[in-house]
Amino acid sequence: MWSQTGVLDEKRMVLCTVLLPEKRLPFTDMDSDVISRHSAVHAKPIGLTLQYGTAGFRTKAQHLDHVMFRMGLLAVLRSKQTTSTIGVMVTASHNPEEDNGVKLIDPLGEMLAPAWEEHATCLANAEEEDVLRVLVDISEKEAISLQQEAFVVIGRDTRSSSPRLAQSVIDGVTVLGGQFHDYGLVTTPQLHYMVCCRNTHGQYGKATTEGYYQKLSSAFVQLTKQASCSGEDCRSLKIDCANGIGALKLKEMQRYFAQGLLVQLFNDGAKGKLNHLCGADFVKSHQKPPQGMDMKPNERCCSFDGDADRIVYYYLGADGHFHLIDGDKIATLISTFLKELLLEIGENLNLGVVQTAYANGSSTRYLEEVMKVPVYCTKTGVKHLHHKAQEFDIGVYFEANGHGTALFNKAVEAKIKQLAEESDEKKQRAATMLENIIDLFNQVVDRRVISTTDAERRAVTPPGLQEAIDALVNKYKLSRAFVRPSGTEDVVRVYAEADSQESADSLAHEVSLAVFELAGGTGERPQPHS
Repeated sequence: MWSQTGVLDEKRMVLCTVLLPEKRLPFTDMDSDVISRHSAVHAKPIGLTLQYGTAGFRTKAQHLDHVMFRMGLLAVLRSKQTTSTIGVMVTASHNPEEDNGVKLIDPLGEMLAPAWEEHATCLANAEEEDVLRVLVDISEKEAISLQQEAFVVIGRDTRSSSPRLAQSVIDGVTVLGGQFHDYGLVTTPQLHYMVCCRNTHGQYGKATTEGYYQKLSSAFVQLTKQASCSGEDCRSLKIDCANGIGALKLKEMQRYFAQGLLVQLFNDGAKGKLNHLCGADFVKSHQKPPQGMDMKPNERCCSFDGDADRIVYYYLGADGHFHLIDGDKIATLISTFLKELLLEIGENLNLGVVQTAYANGSSTRYLEEVMKVPVYCTKTGVKHLHHKAQEFDIGVYFEANGHGTALFNKAVEAKIKQLAEESDEKKQRAATMLENIIDLFNQVVDRRVISTTDAERRAVTPPGLQEAIDALVNKYKLSRAFVRPSGTEDVVRVYAEADSQESADSLAHEVSLAVFELAGGTGERPQPHS
């Protein structure tokens, strides 16, 4: 059983200070003047410091204008360096509606490279008089040819602040002479898809929303034709759209499913606030259905988050008990299914599952001991999971919150497609299913008071915290507990596992109190999990 809570911490210190020597700027005087004038229009609030985290920058929308403008500048530099299209997504995902954020997408739909996360943090926190100097420093460190052309694609979610902030990104792109295409309202996975399509010159798919719908729906419909169940119940799904962009895009996509899937949309934005009492994060954290969805026993249901890059499934048992299929269970189901298909076609491919330290321990044991699938542990954050998953022929990774996918390397993709055409009937069926899965899943997405080690399973600082956690864990059966600074918010995450939900909730509360006392918590003391 799992429980989680969060504890606010103190403001963190600035991660980098810009102290650069005088140097000749690689921009002309006219370029420098244009950059300076536009930057002044998008001025940084005094005293504000932000860090590029797991999913970019996130904070209250009114504080982000300068960040958006500067990320437009940075996207142009990254595009020039890689000679590729770069994506900029304006979203705060599962955060409250009043927040917003931004993240950059690398050439093949990946998260931004770590070195460029540091550049992003430095540029966002630079004082007005230092913006030009930081741009020069990045250009010199990365050996960027400023004469190289640049192209940036931009997307945004449904927050009321997103159009204005997206325009600030566009201002930054155009100031440095970059070209851009504004996709407008798209989900985060859709923009990742667009970037990958453009940089593979259409080999991955068409860089349009229609291309996205066609690619995924075709694979899904073909895959479900192989399903063992039949009837309307098998094809029906209730979807909580978190009052976000997912509702708009699912409405557009419904006609592509034909008879493959019958969907009912809830929390579609017609009323209710974004992510409020609904969405994947709410369902996962509270272990109960979202507000606004009428559930009957054994109906299939799922929830997106605000930008539709998380998904969790759930249902009510015959006795009315709530059952959640979170990322840990999704990864287990997918990897089990993949292994069975590989056995059916007689292929001994290198299949691995990647988890974080906060994955449910029973899922890890089941994969390793029953299914004999190797499991590897990384730091929290999709970028760490994704990087490790790329080491396998087939890598499966999901965070418990619903972020995740399955990755297939190019050699495996080619082999599976060949087998789907040449094998006998039984093997051909399995190979065809694998081919469809490839198309569906191969998508390419202060708190620093606490530092961790051992893949974030043990706290190093502040002193005494890990000892306190160890003592609390020893009070409960089959228990574990971890804490880590969030990669997206100014909170510390507390995770607990025990032999019952009651014990897990109690352990989580006690650990959160220890964090509050030892790590400088602010505001109200943590309350018991309800």
